[in-house]
Amino acid sequence: MTSTSTPPGLARFNALEEHAAFAALHEACASTAWARRLLAARPYATPESLYSASDAAMADLTGADLEEAMAGHPPIGRPRPGDPTSAREQSGMAGAAEGLKAEMLELNLAYQEKFGHVFLICATGRTGEEMRDAVKERIGNAPGQEREIVRTELGKINRIRLARLVEAD
Repeated sequence: MTSTSTPPGLARFNALEEHAAFAALHEACASTAWARRLLAARPYATPESLYSASDAAMADLTGADLEEAMAGHPPIGRPRPGDPTSAREQSGMAGAAEGLKAEMLELNLAYQEKFGHVFLICATGRTGEEMRDAVKERIGNAPGQEREIVRTELGKINRIRLARLVEAD
C-alpha cells in the first residue's frame, strides 16, 4: 500500500450505497443534518478529511440539530441495553462503586432538569470519578456556555466513532 492510497476501511465507507452510508453516519451521531452533510462530501481521500468535515458540520449545527444529536446518547452510567457503543464508551462507570453510581444518577437528573438534556461528555478513557467531577463543574455553567461545551464533546465523540468506522482494515 502506498502512502497515497485510501485506507481499506475508508474505501469501504466511500463505496457504501447512500442509504447504508447514511445509516452508518447516523449511528455515529444522531443528527440528521450532520450525517447528510458528511454523506454529501463523499468520497473522502483520508480519514483526516472525514474528521475535518465532521468538525465543520458540528460547528454549523443549529440548536435543534444539537438536541437531536444529544437525544442519541444515554445518560452517563446508564448505557442502553444491547448498545455496545455506549457501554464501551462509558466503561469508566461500569466498575464504579454503587455510591458513585448513585451520585452520578442524582447529578444526571439535576443536570437534565437545569439544561433539558442529558449530561454529555466524551467518556472514552475517563474514570467514573472524572465524569462525576465534570458534571459537578459544568452544572454551574450558563446554558449558552454549556451548549458550546456539549458541541465540543459531541465533536470528540464523533471523531472516535468515525475512526472506528473507517480505520478498521
